[in-house]
Amino acid sequence: MGATGAWRTLRPSDIPAVVRIAESLHPDFPERPEIFAEKSALFPEGCFALEREGAVCGYGFSHPWSLDDIPPLDAFLGGLPAAPDCLHLHDVAILEAARGAGAAAAVEALMTDAARRRGLRAIALVSIYGSDRLWRRLGYAPRQNARLREKLSGYGDTALYMVKNL
Repeated sequence: MGATGAWRTLRPSDIPAVVRIAESLHPDFPERPEIFAEKSALFPEGCFALEREGAVCGYGFSHPWSLDDIPPLDAFLGGLPAAPDCLHLHDVAILEAARGAGAAAAVEALMTDAARRRGLRAIALVSIYGSDRLWRRLGYAPRQNARLREKLSGYGDTALYMVKNL
């Protein structure tokens, strides 16, 4: 285990810690515990917890989806698309004390592996809070069109839809 901790598959018992982290790091984008639980149940191979010294200090959620479509925040998916063409990286959140040493890149690599195992050829995400610098380093590029502009409006002025082709 590194100084930042080790990534493992998310467990249902991790959801309370996920909610605490989300409330701390994303106060402007609240999501109910049931939303996180649904994502984890629908695609457990794409949901991870960062554990350090027995405590969850970060998480990552992803699931198969459709390119150029952004699932609404705090809304149930109700299921996964029958023919997804990308992995949607819903969120990666890491507490300040656990950042560094490649923690975000490590979970993104796990998600990339999950996408490849599913035969998906792209990963898409919405970058907020200026995190696009990190995502660009990991191979993501901004993607724009009229449909995306409307959906991004709820994410703040700096939100970017980004895609990485696999």
